[in-house]
Amino acid sequence: MSLLGEGYRGGMGGGVVTLFLCGDVMLGRGVDQILAHPGSPELREGYVEDARSYVRLAESVNGPIPAPVDPSWPWGEALRLLEEAAPDVRIVNLETSVTRSNAFAPDKGIHYRMHPANLPALTVARPDVCVLANNHVLDFGRPGLEETLDSLARAGLRTAGAGRSPAEAYAPAAVPVPAGGRVLVFALGARSGGIPPEWTATPSTAGVAYLPELSADTAAAVVRHVRREKRPGDLAVVSVHWGSNWGYLAPRDQIRFARALVDGGVDVVHGHSSHHPRRLEVYRERLVLHGCGDFIDDYEGISGYEEYRDDLRIAYLVTVAADTGRLAGLRMLPLRARRMRLEPAPDADRAWLRTTLDRISDGVRITIEVDGTLALAHPATAHRTRSGP
Repeated sequence: MSLLGEGYRGGMGGGVVTLFLCGDVMLGRGVDQILAHPGSPELREGYVEDARSYVRLAESVNGPIPAPVDPSWPWGEALRLLEEAAPDVRIVNLETSVTRSNAFAPDKGIHYRMHPANLPALTVARPDVCVLANNHVLDFGRPGLEETLDSLARAGLRTAGAGRSPAEAYAPAAVPVPAGGRVLVFALGARSGGIPPEWTATPSTAGVAYLPELSADTAAAVVRHVRREKRPGDLAVVSVHWGSNWGYLAPRDQIRFARALVDGGVDVVHGHSSHHPRRLEVYRERLVLHGCGDFIDDYEGISGYEEYRDDLRIAYLVTVAADTGRLAGLRMLPLRARRMRLEPAPDADRAWLRTTLDRISDGVRITIEVDGTLALAHPATAHRTRSGP
């Protein structure tokens, strides 16, 4: 049975735009080692010095990985589901550098890199925008970031959230859509998401689009920037790397910041950084995802925090009205990571995700559809949010 059922397709006509959103796509470290062109496996972590250790750890819990794998392997079943859904725009948070560099960033416990020759493992999913405003894009310094930018550009991939100057880092990626306008993707990284302040892009150094604080003044500055770039017929997505790795609590400053963006004209807030899905809300008929969770990584077999089920992943299909940006529908495709590959989540895991999201997402109701997807019930009227969190 299709997880999307009969007749569900993105870009359904009738003046709507469907976005594919997900959390962290980490194709480095152990994932890079199972691909056709692995880079150096050297690591400088407290207990692990070889990236191949993460491959062995995954194999110890879920069975052998047939390395070298095809570029489509890490995406697994997600690729078929995306083809069925046919979203108009695909947005991912690429949480790794793409570099051959061995210049490990100092004072950082974890470093992610994928070899540029393994980029087919990203391009196979045909992302329209790769968000780079996160806490791993400068794991190999500014030269590593510049190689990342060059590698992605050569592969024909749009980026947002990092660049060789503030203008480049803060500029939105613009994706034309069949409805006639554009989807503008603004990407920002917050200190709460583990991004060091010194990674900020400056006139003389490459870096990320950095949020020093989630304050009313900072939100107002973001809104002014969005309004300068947004034209009639455009939809604005703000993709933010923020918050801790674990836990279901969305901090008050984060909730207020997201709502201030919506008040200022942002149509979708795409939050990521947490290793598992967090609260979602509908505020003024716009979707706010506070944390999409991980999507692709090499974390299998790492113990701790099992109660959050970080082996479960979600592909979010967000449908919005092309003329107003109002939320028209939300489908969530439940997946599970096994052998560094995404497969459909079993029925019991889908039920667990539905119950958890329904419990932590105050004011909205999550259902399981007959095709096995999770859905937001009646999104346009699901939640009339009060003024405070």
